[in-house]
Amino acid sequence: MRSSRASLISSGLLLCAVSALAGCTPSEADADRPATSRDFPVPDRPISPGGSTAFSNEVQRDSVNEAKVVMDLARISEGMTVADIGAGDGYYTVRLAQRVGSSGRVLAGDIDPEVIQKLGLRVERERLENVSIKLGTPDDPRLPENSFDRIFLVHMYHEVSEPYAFLWRLRPALREGGKVIVVDVDRSTGEHGMPPELLFCEFAAVGFRLSQFVRKPELQGYYAQFEASGGRPGPEAIVPCRMSSEADTE
Repeated sequence: MRSSRASLISSGLLLCAVSALAGCTPSEADADRPATSRDFPVPDRPISPGGSTAFSNEVQRDSVNEAKVVMDLARISEGMTVADIGAGDGYYTVRLAQRVGSSGRVLAGDIDPEVIQKLGLRVERERLENVSIKLGTPDDPRLPENSFDRIFLVHMYHEVSEPYAFLWRLRPALREGGKVIVVDVDRSTGEHGMPPELLFCEFAAVGFRLSQFVRKPELQGYYAQFEASGGRPGPEAIVPCRMSSEADTE
């Protein structure tokens, strides 16, 4: 098993070779990463560029009962504490708040301060007293430990630039029996999707077990559910996933 530092050096050399940058060194290839991520492996995949915070129109999504289908699959019920990471305009935040009720809590997170500000205004306007707002970073959702029954990552995981650091820091936020919910589209990460096999591998690398996988037309993609399994590996023990040759050519 290679250390994360060895993986970073290997990835850095590859970046230098591909880019043909004169005088490039592994440390320079690593320089664009957050300092808080450099102990973790570099993901072997394109990262989808951030764009609109809306996956599609809320009326269209409700017309096929998207949120209801996902919340039913996740067994969201009154009194639960839930996190909506990459909350964007708040499509799921609002509906989760209604489902968990006054005895439950929803934390809505995003990494864009402007998005957080707009979402905060919506929460105030709709008087969602059981919702709080959190500004995260690309490699850390900044969630309190042992706090959540469910953590939602809906149509956003393919935009996470540091998936190993992000998932490693997310995992302690789950309560015993808690689950991480991913909704995404089965296509290349460079085209705003996430191949399921690569998703499974990245979660497994940080100590998660797939507990449910369903393809649903209402989601325009799939629903994947994960649980923490075994101990959380140290950053140096994480083995990075490699894309298949088929994924490389997409």
